[in-house]
Amino acid sequence: MDFKKSKTKPSASLSRRKFIAGTGLLLAGTALKLQANPLSTLSTHSPLDSLFAEPIIDIHQHTDYMGRTTEQLIAHQRAMGITKTILLPSGRPVNSASTHFGVGNGLQAKATGNTICYGLAKKYPKEFLFGANEVPDLPDALQEIEKYLKLGASVIGESKFGVECDSPEMQKIYELAQAYNVPVLMHWQYEMYNYGLERFYKMLEKYPKVNFIGHSQTWWANIDRNHLDQKVLYPKTKVTPGGLTDQLLSNYDNIYGDLSAGSGLGSMTRDEDHARAFIEKHQDRLLFGSDCTDITGHIDNCFGAKIIAEVRKLSPTKKIERKILYHNAKKLFRL
Repeated sequence: MDFKKSKTKPSASLSRRKFIAGTGLLLAGTALKLQANPLSTLSTHSPLDSLFAEPIIDIHQHTDYMGRTTEQLIAHQRAMGITKTILLPSGRPVNSASTHFGVGNGLQAKATGNTICYGLAKKYPKEFLFGANEVPDLPDALQEIEKYLKLGASVIGESKFGVECDSPEMQKIYELAQAYNVPVLMHWQYEMYNYGLERFYKMLEKYPKVNFIGHSQTWWANIDRNHLDQKVLYPKTKVTPGGLTDQLLSNYDNIYGDLSAGSGLGSMTRDEDHARAFIEKHQDRLLFGSDCTDITGHIDNCFGAKIIAEVRKLSPTKKIERKILYHNAKKLFRL
């Protein structure tokens, strides 16, 4: 999580625009109804299943995110048209260097942990999956993560801790991910979380059977070859291709990009011409995530809804759009 806030025939293109516009109006009305009385709509089956011909997998959401209630989260995901959501837990709250002495507790966003994510996924199994997480340098970190992997966790993460990316503690987590054949989702933020992106290629080479998912400010800032000042977390300039993130996605088969939050959205909107080429080049390795605190799921306020719209706008073909919004995640998480 982070806190920023083929050519078709004219008739086919027009038809698609009308469909998207109509869907947007439908979602807007649904979002308002859900916001007004979310509890009245909740059940173990999504009431929107029949409305969405195209499924969407959201690989990045949190429970109790900045105080958002469970009911609001469920309503938000349904309003966006999400058919499957992966809930990423926080680790336990501890006062240690790896949490910046408490600053990073709750993923620095009041997000809750393994028990809550697991419980929600079990209550709504058609709509939610869950991850497993723990502060990596706690003595029993591996046991806590493995407990939830045995219960069916789909991913380890969100790994958002002040540790070296190649530390012995993190490498033990990578080994655990390899044993259970699940990805590791990592929040890259310069001098704050997961240090050493420039060295991470060594981990990709050492653990070729582990699929890693890159996320957040430093990950997406480095699509630009000219991104020299790593303290700039949300660059606005045009992008020169060939940055570190671009290189990692190009050179290694076991790294993916999570388009969620303000950083993922900004990676597309800062230079849409570059984004079109980037999406086409890395179409098999990009994943949709929302990672937003909004409660409506409406495009006016919601990063997730805006990211979906941007992917649809910038994808060179419908096939590529569907890969990013659904098929890549379906394959990676073996759904």
